[in-house]
Amino acid sequence: MMAAARCVLVVDDIPSNRMVARAMLERQGWFVLMASDGREALDTLATAHCDLVLLDISMPGMSGIEVCQSIRANPAIANLPVIAYTAHAQPEDRRNFIASGFDEVLIKPVSSEKLANAVAAVTQNRGGKL
Repeated sequence: MMAAARCVLVVDDIPSNRMVARAMLERQGWFVLMASDGREALDTLATAHCDLVLLDISMPGMSGIEVCQSIRANPAIANLPVIAYTAHAQPEDRRNFIASGFDEVLIKPVSSEKLANAVAAVTQNRGGKL
């Protein structure tokens, strides 16, 4: 019996960023869902079982921080690993993102190796069942 593919939700308002992340994650064996904004991300998480969220910070409407805080406030998905995927590279940005509930922060552009390492680290830290 084959194990079900792990599912990741990639959230970014820039289509090319979503496609690059999707390609890297699919090469790592993930089934990828995509959302173009925070509201769509939360709607997707309400109906689909995802094992991980790769979440842009700067988006129109809801910021990635607001989306992450909504995830953490929802008992059904509060333990879902969430990685910030952002161009904000200052040390204080990283501290703020972690304090806001993110498990890890990746600075764009990100290499496939860095993405794989971050995904492995956060999925192991959140229970190791992925």
